[in-house]
Parts: sequence; structure tokens; C-alpha cells
Amino acid sequence: MTSLHRSQVDGGYLKVAGRPTGDIHLAQEPAFRSNKRTFTSDSYTFADVRQSRGQLGMQARVDRRAFLRGAAALAGMACCASASKAQTAKTRLILLGTGGGPRPRKSSSASAQVIVVKGAAYVVDCGDGVARQLVFADVPLTDLRNIFITHHHSDHNADYGNLLLLAWEAGLRTRVDSWGPPPLEKMTQLFFEMNAYDINTRIADEGRIPLVPLVHVHELRNGGQVMQDENVTVTAALVRHPPVVPAFAYRFDTADRSIVISGDTAPSDELVRLAKGADVLVHEALYVPGVDRLVARVPNAAALKQSIMSHHTAAEDAGRVAQAAGVKTLVLSHLVPPDDPTVTDQMWIDAARTHFRGLVIVGKDLLEI
Repeated sequence: MTSLHRSQVDGGYLKVAGRPTGDIHLAQEPAFRSNKRTFTSDSYTFADVRQSRGQLGMQARVDRRAFLRGAAALAGMACCASASKAQTAKTRLILLGTGGGPRPRKSSSASAQVIVVKGAAYVVDCGDGVARQLVFADVPLTDLRNIFITHHHSDHNADYGNLLLLAWEAGLRTRVDSWGPPPLEKMTQLFFEMNAYDINTRIADEGRIPLVPLVHVHELRNGGQVMQDENVTVTAALVRHPPVVPAFAYRFDTADRSIVISGDTAPSDELVRLAKGADVLVHEALYVPGVDRLVARVPNAAALKQSIMSHHTAAEDAGRVAQAAGVKTLVLSHLVPPDDPTVTDQMWIDAARTHFRGLVIVGKDLLEI
């Protein structure tokens, strides 16, 4: 189960994006405000988020006393429809894929998240299956406006081109800007060349507008302001992920929230500076005691372990970064190992809270924060 500890209610909320994907268990009697699947509480627990081929369901299990208290809280809120509407209008952060590494898994998808502001989707990283995860999250592919790639490892960019293609095939007719390190421009060009037959056939046969002119690529080599539009200001910082250079973290400042996505990195002072005072920091996380079991599955165990340990961040250090930056909420994602049943959510939380005093959330696919 994903234990969520909150020292104070600051107006944040969590829910399972799209249709519900698992049971929600309230760990304590919750003084909560609710709009369907949106909860705010001093202390609560989310159960595993599980998918089953799109046939998804949720049951809220609470004991009778907690249920009555929750019902009373809901009744008291019934006259406050405008407050509920204001909450749903907030900048949305949805975790699309929270597992680390390129190996396909049943338990989690590869790295991706989307920030939605006023109907515009800003996707950060495009691991395997990102387009389908957006559909599960009820984010229309036609809302895609910007893609940000943190670095060029396949668990972060494998479906970059596919997202562009599938969004276009879903009806996208508006400009999309892509941002990331070199060779993003070459990758985009080669992807369009590889799929030219399908693209040209659909233009001629189905009356679609051309795809290639919709996509504008911007290669990043240094940190600083990336872009600004009517919804968001995006800033990047170089982070430490050798031998992949450059690698970036991104900060999104909107009218109501500030969200930072670490990408893959060893502990980074640059990331601390980027995340100063942010509402939410989504930070990659490594559970060190689980690494030996993870690498034992492959013949290149020694080299893989050295690679993992040298340019990723232990959950304890992710907490240290969050504390130094003064963020309100730390979300652990890009979890390594991603599917070790002996590593519980409470273990992740306890590790991160060694140094961090704010809210710690263990990321789950399709969790909205």
C-alpha cells in the first residue's frame, strides 16, 4: 500500500486519474474534503494501483465510524459547489509511468508524466506506452502541446515519436513543440522518415493535414528558461546522469502551482536550486538494498549495478534534496527496483523521511497529485 503522510493540509489533492484503478483505503478517520475520487487528509493510505486491461474499478473501504464522519464532512461541503469547481480547475499533475528501467513490466509503465493546464497537455518524458497511459488518464491526445525529454535513455524516450504520430492519428491538428537534449532534432527527423509511408498514405487517403509541419523541435544544451506561454513558465537545470550528457530536470510554474521533475540524476545541487520552494518535486528514487536482487536477473550484473549506483539517487538522498530545496511534497518515481515485492511502499517512505519532513508519496501509474 502507498502510505501518504501529511503534516498539514495545503489544498493539494490526490486521485487516480481517469477511471479508478484500485481500492482506496483510508488509514485513519479522515477529516477530508472529497469530490468523487479527490481526497485531502492529515494522514491516509492509498492501496496499490492496479490495472486490468482497462476494465477498472474502485471501492472505498472504510469502517462504519470513519464512513459516518466522512459522510458528515461531505454533507457540509454540499453547498460549496464553487469550491469544488475551483479545485478541479487547478494545474493537474498525473504520473503516467513510475517504474525505472526499460524492461517492460506488468506492475508499472516506463517514465512519463503529464502536467495539464487549462486543457493543454505538457508531457515530460515518453517511456514505452505513454500514449496509451494518456488515454487511461482521460487526457485527450489532441490536447498535446509540448513534450519535454529529460535525457536520451530508452525508458524516457522510446515512445517520443510514437506519441507524436498517434496523437496526430487521433485527430491532432495543432502545433506541438518538443524540447530536449541533442540529438532530438535528428531523432524526430529519422522517425518521420521511418514512418513516411504511413503518414503520406493517411494524408492522401484520409484527408489529414500534414504531420511534419506541426512539430517544432528545440534542442537544449544548457539550463535556464526553456519556454513561456499563457499557462506556464518552464525552466531547466543540468543534472548529473553520466555518461548521458546533457541531462535535464524541468520546473513548471503556473498560476497556482510549481512542479519540478528531476529526470534521472545523482544527488544534484543544481536540482536543489531549481526546486527551491516548489510545491511538488517528482524525484527518481533508488532503494539500495534491492539493487542486488534486481541485477541478479541479468548476466551483466556487476556492470549494471555499478551503472545504477553511480548516477541515480537513493530514496534517502531524494529526501535530503527535497528538504534542502524546501519543497512541500516529495513524490518518489522512476522507482528502482520497480517490481520487487519485498520492497514495500512503507520502506520507500521511511527511507525518504530520513531527511525530509514534508509529505512523501510513492508514485503509482495514473496517480494524480
